[in-house]
Amino acid sequence: MEITEQHTSSDAVAYGNVYVMTHSFFSDVVRIGCTPTDPIEYAITLSAKTLGDYTVVFSLQCKNPCKVKKQIRQYLNAKAYVNDFYQVPADVAAGILKRVVLRIPVCNAD
Repeated sequence: MEITEQHTSSDAVAYGNVYVMTHSFFSDVVRIGCTPTDPIEYAITLSAKTLGDYTVVFSLQCKNPCKVKKQIRQYLNAKAYVNDFYQVPADVAAGILKRVVLRIPVCNAD
């Protein structure tokens, strides 16, 4: 699997998405990141650059998505695989993301 550059070059994304993705080659490894764009479109872009396919298993629109990602990285530090990849079940990563967002203000989808 090719390690691709994080979609956001800065942690200054005011509004966007935090996502949990899986890769078709690695069933027990998830990718956690943030993007100002649609995470499904981002997964398609990543898949075009690598062998195999990325699939979004959970995403959430929020304010300061990169801050949310940083907090999740702290929780999962012991499970770190490489870069934004963690060796945890996707449902566990999604649960942590939901809990973190409760602490960091989320935008309402009005």
